[in-house]
Amino acid sequence: MTPSTTPGTTVPTVAGERWSPALWGLLFVLAGNMLIDALEVSVALVALPSVSADLGLPVAQVQWVVSGFAVGFGGLLLFGSRLVALLGRRPVYLAALLVFAAASLAAGVVDSAVPLVGTRLVKGACAALTAPTGLAIILAVFPQGPARGRAVSVYSFFGAVGFSAGLLLSGLLTEASWRWAFAFPAPVVLLLFAAGLRLIPHDPPGRSTARRYGVPSALALTGATLMLVYAIVSVPGTGWENSRTIGAFVLAALLAAVYFRAELTAEKPLLSLGLLTQGPLVRSALGAAALNGSYLGLLLLSTLHLQRRAGWSSLETGLAFLPASVPLALTALHSGRVAARFGPARLIAAGAAAAPAGYLLYPRDAPSDVRYAVDVLPTMLFVGVAFVLAFAALHLQATGSVPAPRQAEASGLYQTAVQLGAALMIGLTAALYPSGYGPALGLVTAVGLFGFLVALYGLTRREPHAERDVDPDGRPRDETGRHRA
Repeated sequence: MTPSTTPGTTVPTVAGERWSPALWGLLFVLAGNMLIDALEVSVALVALPSVSADLGLPVAQVQWVVSGFAVGFGGLLLFGSRLVALLGRRPVYLAALLVFAAASLAAGVVDSAVPLVGTRLVKGACAALTAPTGLAIILAVFPQGPARGRAVSVYSFFGAVGFSAGLLLSGLLTEASWRWAFAFPAPVVLLLFAAGLRLIPHDPPGRSTARRYGVPSALALTGATLMLVYAIVSVPGTGWENSRTIGAFVLAALLAAVYFRAELTAEKPLLSLGLLTQGPLVRSALGAAALNGSYLGLLLLSTLHLQRRAGWSSLETGLAFLPASVPLALTALHSGRVAARFGPARLIAAGAAAAPAGYLLYPRDAPSDVRYAVDVLPTMLFVGVAFVLAFAALHLQATGSVPAPRQAEASGLYQTAVQLGAALMIGLTAALYPSGYGPALGLVTAVGLFGFLVALYGLTRREPHAERDVDPDGRPRDETGRHRA
């Protein structure tokens, strides 16, 4: 297939059977950055004990290295979509790449918690700009049909591989210094930026003329999440009656109220709150937040267990987690077809059952003499099964139950819930950690069981769109049966 116009000047189109090198190059630039975004969380998780020891930070503070990225990502995701609509895909995407590279370099040289967490917030905000924009560029360049299906598959595959890649890279790089684990994306992203200057097309004329950026909503949502996580992790050290803790909870509530007021009164809100009445979408968002959040909570506890109590190296820890993430990467290209064949609701329920079953198998006493095949591997295998079954099905259910024009907005709500759920669970797990592994693992298991109950409720509901809105290739259809973008 060949582009009808020169990449970097306007949106190219595709025709024929063979792709040009420029078209493949564009796809790998976008997919490569998706991989970088996906590995940012796993890189930080494996490096946490080293960061904690080097900077002298307790778990309640060092957890911000992970949750800060999730807050920046989830809090600004809807705002990022609006920014792209107003300013254009190409300038926003390229600017975000440059800022991401600069934040990565800064993270490698800071020597205290506040600037390190600041770089993580910035990188999360950049991911909120590039992740949805990369997919939007693919949908603009590749027409509906086999070409778009192949491009989206490659893009999704790189995202699924990213988490596993982060576990390995962090394990290797942290052996030298945790700083390398945070700084290494910089040269990679700069290479992607250089290629993107040539390959990412300019936007066609006709962008949105509505000039509401939604800054108050974006800042209020991000601030509310930050204050809520801060209040949660402050409780073990200061108690519920401490004035700063109470003030943080109150401020979180006030900022949440500001967010909802701004959205309800805006002529063009970042999110149509009417979407919250869509049952399958809300259940998918809650289920995905529970699955992703409980998984990251488990990895936080297991990282601290294996490296602090059992004396494992960062590389050994990263390798130990691979059985939970590699299965998803290996099956990513086929997950949409499986969801279409068996139905998203059934797969979600099966996956949501596998996750807490795995959590229950993890030893509550966190022994120092770890028998990997007995103490860790069964849990990781169950979690791997959970993600293989439920990960794609959750997203397909979220977007397949709303009208075609609202699919992108539904996806934004879904992804926001995933990231903010992760931030809250990391904070809650870190807050319970001083009480022992047992209570913290109990929380992780309870959240996993909540996701299972949500999935079971979904099985009892008859959703008219859930089965027919996904074709055998895993692509959603509109009401007429045609494929959606």
